[in-house]
Amino acid sequence: MTKPSLSIVLPTYNERENIRILIPEIVKTFGQIDHEIIVVDDSSPDGTAMAAEELSEKYVNIRVIVRKKKEGIGAAIREGYNSARNSIIISLDSDLCFTLSDAYRLYEKIQEGYDLVCGSKYSKGSFYEPATWQGRAKKLMSKNGNKLIRVATGINANDFTANLRSIRKDVWEQLDTQEMTNTFLMEMILKCKYGGFRVTEMPVTFNARIHGESKMNLAVEAPKFIIKMVKYVLMYRFTGYKLNNKEV
Repeated sequence: MTKPSLSIVLPTYNERENIRILIPEIVKTFGQIDHEIIVVDDSSPDGTAMAAEELSEKYVNIRVIVRKKKEGIGAAIREGYNSARNSIIISLDSDLCFTLSDAYRLYEKIQEGYDLVCGSKYSKGSFYEPATWQGRAKKLMSKNGNKLIRVATGINANDFTANLRSIRKDVWEQLDTQEMTNTFLMEMILKCKYGGFRVTEMPVTFNARIHGESKMNLAVEAPKFIIKMVKYVLMYRFTGYKLNNKEV
């Protein structure tokens, strides 16, 4: 049986060194599958887009989209999804924290009849052990925040914020997402679930970053998540989410 075609979306901002490692590994991991790699760069000043363009000369299945200004990871992922040409889409961070073996497992899992499969840092079987106290504090805030989202939304998930996920292109086309920042990741799950799609998650490994710095500031982003969560719960939890103006 022919394996479904795949689009891999990589949002980037100042990830030049990581992208040089990640893209060849993606090509190796998914080499037996009809796939494309879409790099969506938020106008990185470090030359990330140029590094990706150089790799596209070696690997013909790479497309590089350079956004005119930095608008956030949500906006970048959405542009990548909209540009995807294949039947399954995977997005993952470009910082090498997630493993490609987990990405491949998500690709296989979605073929079992799911519409959205999310990687989870907090499910049984996952691995996420920060080495520093700052990292452990960040993990604690994130884990508790995700528990709050789970209770408030009524959705049986442990991680609403990880950008390692696979979605069917035809499902994505029925969603109308608005968020520009990390809150997009939560919005996507909520609208899929409240819209009646089959959503599941899988435990994944989350490693420490080697090159560059994290762009996520939990102290800044956490209040935004809470406000947006309340908004979406009030709008959709008890009434459902309309897909392309059609009630599900």
